[in-house]
Amino acid sequence: MNYTIEKNEQYALIRLAESELGGDVPTDFETLSRSLFRSGYSNIIVDMASVQTVDQAGVSTIRKINRQCSNELGLLVLVTKNDELIEFLDTANISDLNILPTVEEAIDAVFMNELENDFRSEEDDEYDAGGSISRDAD
Repeated sequence: MNYTIEKNEQYALIRLAESELGGDVPTDFETLSRSLFRSGYSNIIVDMASVQTVDQAGVSTIRKINRQCSNELGLLVLVTKNDELIEFLDTANISDLNILPTVEEAIDAVFMNELENDFRSEEDDEYDAGGSISRDAD
């Protein structure tokens, strides 16, 4: 699989240099993603500007990686402006798949997701603290 990768504190950006997410590419992509998960990355942005087609193995791999990111409260964001590819991925029924036209928008989506997660965790902390206080008062 031909790609470059940029790692940031909040996300890993993979720029695929393949015309197809098929053949051996999905297996290599999944292996790379698992390595990123083990390194603590739950937000993965995939720049698919050069990708023209995705085969069934590619769809399956995207589905697995998307689920793993979600389980870790992160995001998988695919970046493409290819309308045919977007339509194909939409019909693949991958739940909560994020497809955006630019890397900048994908980065913004990751930061918004991080803020939402922080906000949710603060609400949980306040609720837990409030619950503990009421139980102590009884």
